[in-house]
Amino acid sequence: MGGGFDRHPMPLGSQAMDRWHLHAGYFDKEQNLRRRGEAAIQDGMRAALTGCADEGEVMAGRAEPRGAEETRAADVLQRMRHDIISCTLKPGTRLRFEPLKELYAVSFSTLREALSRLVAEGLVVSEGQRGFMVAPLYLSDLQDLTDVRVLVDQECIGRSIIHGTDDWEAEIIAAFHRMDRLKARLGELYYLSDEWSQLHGGFHYSLVAACRSPTLLDFRDKLFQRANRYQRMSCQFRAKWRPKDVEHRTLMDTVIARDANAARQLIERHIRETTENVIANASQFLSPEPGGFATVARPVAAE
Repeated sequence: MGGGFDRHPMPLGSQAMDRWHLHAGYFDKEQNLRRRGEAAIQDGMRAALTGCADEGEVMAGRAEPRGAEETRAADVLQRMRHDIISCTLKPGTRLRFEPLKELYAVSFSTLREALSRLVAEGLVVSEGQRGFMVAPLYLSDLQDLTDVRVLVDQECIGRSIIHGTDDWEAEIIAAFHRMDRLKARLGELYYLSDEWSQLHGGFHYSLVAACRSPTLLDFRDKLFQRANRYQRMSCQFRAKWRPKDVEHRTLMDTVIARDANAARQLIERHIRETTENVIANASQFLSPEPGGFATVARPVAAE
């Protein structure tokens, strides 16, 4: 028989045959257990790593720990969102994985996760097998977005005036001061600054922060980010920027005075004048309406 175990021996007596079946059974069981153990180890390694990396990266030993990859995923999501809103990634741009992987220095799986999140936010469009693209900007979308923003901001400001505390008022004043001081330091081209844009968003958020509705605030934030794309695009082509500091100070004073009706009128005028400026300065850069539908620009008059 040699050194190995012969699975097909010569004919034996009944007792020897029983012993042979017993040994063969143990042999098969041992082999099955060994295979299951190896498979479990491999599955465990994949489960620990593939949540944040492609399978090829896992098998090559290049995957990062889950916590580090989650941090990287949040970072690339924030960077891509900023690049889309600031029009660094221009509307209608095809988002190809290989260039994006090099640009943001992340794995394909991290890119897929970020793009899926941006699709949910309306900043990216999924085209099935064709991949992803930066969501185009349409006149009809801008007009619809403006109407919804007016409704939501008016509701949030009204609720905040009812529920706001002294600390809420103090934060509005502080947010305005930060924005106003940066504008003074930056000079005439302040509106091209990312930092000023962030402080501007922070000021508008402070006006509605006391509305006591996380759902409304989250919805409002998504609308604000979408509208900011139009604003950031149009500001690159404006010959003159309207004096928004006066509008912002009037908004601040009216909200702190708890004049809800006047505050609602002011925020509507503020939002609609912004839309009017986008149409006046950048309508030629908006994409053709989807499906060939042409929308006639209706007046967006301010009160």
